[in-house]
Amino acid sequence: MFSLVVGVSDRKKLLLIGATTGYQTRVFAEAAERLGFELMLATDRCHILDDPWGDHALALRFEDPEGAAQVIASEARVNGIVAVGDRPAYLAALAAERLGIPYNSPDSVLACRNKFLARERFRCAGLLVPEYRRIALAEGPHPAADTSRYPCVLKPLGLSASRGVIRANNPQEFTAAFRRIQALLGDPDILCFDEEHHRFIQVESFIEGREFALEGILVHGQLRVLALFDKPDPLDGPYFEETIYVTPSRLPAGVQTAIEDCAQRSVAALGLVTGPVHAEFRVNDNGPWVLEIAPRPIGGLCSRALRFGAERISLEELLIRHALDLGGTGVEREKDASGVMMIPVPRSGIFEGVDGIEDAEKVAGVNEIRITARLHDYVAAWPDGSSYLGFIFARAAEPAEVESSLRAAHAKLHFRFAPRLPIEHPVTGKLRA
Repeated sequence: MFSLVVGVSDRKKLLLIGATTGYQTRVFAEAAERLGFELMLATDRCHILDDPWGDHALALRFEDPEGAAQVIASEARVNGIVAVGDRPAYLAALAAERLGIPYNSPDSVLACRNKFLARERFRCAGLLVPEYRRIALAEGPHPAADTSRYPCVLKPLGLSASRGVIRANNPQEFTAAFRRIQALLGDPDILCFDEEHHRFIQVESFIEGREFALEGILVHGQLRVLALFDKPDPLDGPYFEETIYVTPSRLPAGVQTAIEDCAQRSVAALGLVTGPVHAEFRVNDNGPWVLEIAPRPIGGLCSRALRFGAERISLEELLIRHALDLGGTGVEREKDASGVMMIPVPRSGIFEGVDGIEDAEKVAGVNEIRITARLHDYVAAWPDGSSYLGFIFARAAEPAEVESSLRAAHAKLHFRFAPRLPIEHPVTGKLRA
């Protein structure tokens, strides 16, 4: 067990940058409190209201990265920074540069957030990459629809969680996908950031194979793999909403080694050197293809599927220790198999409730079910959405048992939705369904 006897005068302070309502923001805060460290929050809460959440957080405008970084540099006196989410990771890089705190460079983090820049760097590093090109929204879907090879995948350059990613098998589907992504990128909540990469759509040849996810931590540029997850559900489109993650992977050892090597080469190509890494891969007979690398921990509540060392500490505790340079991050993941189901959204609508939770919780191996969607809130299905209905967690001796438990529990849940009436956006005046 780690000894954390820390005096008030020498207690280190950690800065956590994340969305006000993000699940992980609260989880990191709880972990820091357990460890006895002082945590300073920097979030996208309203900068006009006087501490509406009662958390004394720095109020940042995420749409103004340079300004947000300057606020942090002026007001934060911290020993380390952790970011939760893709945009917060970029703010953290800018702030760390000003504060002189070890972190990834803004250039490397920006490359992770732009699918075109990432592909360029992967190609230059000799990694397997599909055919790809970016098309300006202003150009429209033609003539690209007639000149593309099929099947292909269209995707926004800067959105995460497979939001807006659509497979097309012919020119007609290409045009429909282009128009749908174009409409998504016209959402005022995206336009307010005025980021150049939101003015393009990337077109890539479809990569056959199965998907896997890797969770790791970088120390001086060297990747230590914390977990390799199987994604047992086929992700072949037309949309790519993720569901089940199970670890340890059931892949042969040689294939796992190839994925880990690909991950190391990928982070080097991007220029990442420190902190958490979440990576996505496709694997086929040609080997592993890196889909994306994110300099942040796994999203949502999925980290609850991971525990480390004899004391079964959380991923958040591990990352806090790394950010504050405390050591003790070399512990291995627990021996039992574990997994999480990100509960998929069957259709868009107003969430009115769920039945069957008690029966689902009784399924052997299931240790927790968390419904995170709020009652009477609108929930969007993929490819427009990016938030799940909740999470199911399971543990067992073998990965196959974990997968079976997650599927059995999910089958007992029945979600209720109501249609949403169109509303007028207060700024643009446009009706939004």
